[in-house]
Amino acid sequence: MKVAIAGGTGFVGKHLTQLFLQKKDTVILISRKKRRSDHPLIRYMTWDELENNIKPLEGVDAIVNLAGETINQRWTEEAKKRILESRLDAVNRVQALIEQLEKKPVLVNASGMSIYGTSETESFTEESELRVEDFLSGVVDQWEMAAEHIPDTRVVLLRIGLVLGNDGGAFPKMSLPFKLGVGGRVGSGRQIMSWIHIEDLCRMIEFCIEHEEIEGPVNATAPIPVTYDEFGRSLAKALRRPYWFPVPTFVLKALFGEMSELLLKGQQVFPKVVTDLGFRYKYSVIDHALENLVRSGKKG
Repeated sequence: MKVAIAGGTGFVGKHLTQLFLQKKDTVILISRKKRRSDHPLIRYMTWDELENNIKPLEGVDAIVNLAGETINQRWTEEAKKRILESRLDAVNRVQALIEQLEKKPVLVNASGMSIYGTSETESFTEESELRVEDFLSGVVDQWEMAAEHIPDTRVVLLRIGLVLGNDGGAFPKMSLPFKLGVGGRVGSGRQIMSWIHIEDLCRMIEFCIEHEEIEGPVNATAPIPVTYDEFGRSLAKALRRPYWFPVPTFVLKALFGEMSELLLKGQQVFPKVVTDLGFRYKYSVIDHALENLVRSGKKG
């Protein structure tokens, strides 16, 4: 295949690029800054270069849009503005590129499971009603609306859960207290974590590109969510560390501000679309995922 990735130099983008390179696919990485490639199958292009000359994108099979300001920061008013505007700007730029292409590629656009709202008792699939009830669900709602209205294009809205990987996302910070021997449950521990191993997320993106019947929302989560208590006990076991120091709610709120709501409120999200089509996970059980990350982290 020939695939373009916007935001390809970030955490997910780097892993996704490696997956495509293993398959001998050609990858165009779209970024704000000009870069040089030392790999024969990778080409770096800036947004401005492509907007002035669309030819390098002709014949591309898919565009994967992962671009956007990280949410892993304190949500000040300025940060909130950057988080929203960066996502809308990237979608608008992708749309402008697609409109110039003769052959329309599939667009896999990153989204988030926050769009379902939070609950300790309810569960959500792609068919569930959406609830815009806080900052992040509002961002995801606007993000999806901007992407799904791109004309003449198959659009996949990838509602990503908590991505577990050693070199990015929330996992390194979450695992640090356990490595220091002071890990424990977060808040009540009853809130649900809908997670996915970075390897399975990248494989799922490829699966969505290859299956033309997939369009619209896709929950990018593992099939077996866990409580934060179950996650903590599993991580302590994988690291061979104790599990005893609970993190009180007020400490999380002091450390993370409004972003602490991500940790304190649960979302039980199930990936119905891809599982119905036969997608097979390498890491469907949290114990296996964490054992892999701990083992590969030691090698790294």
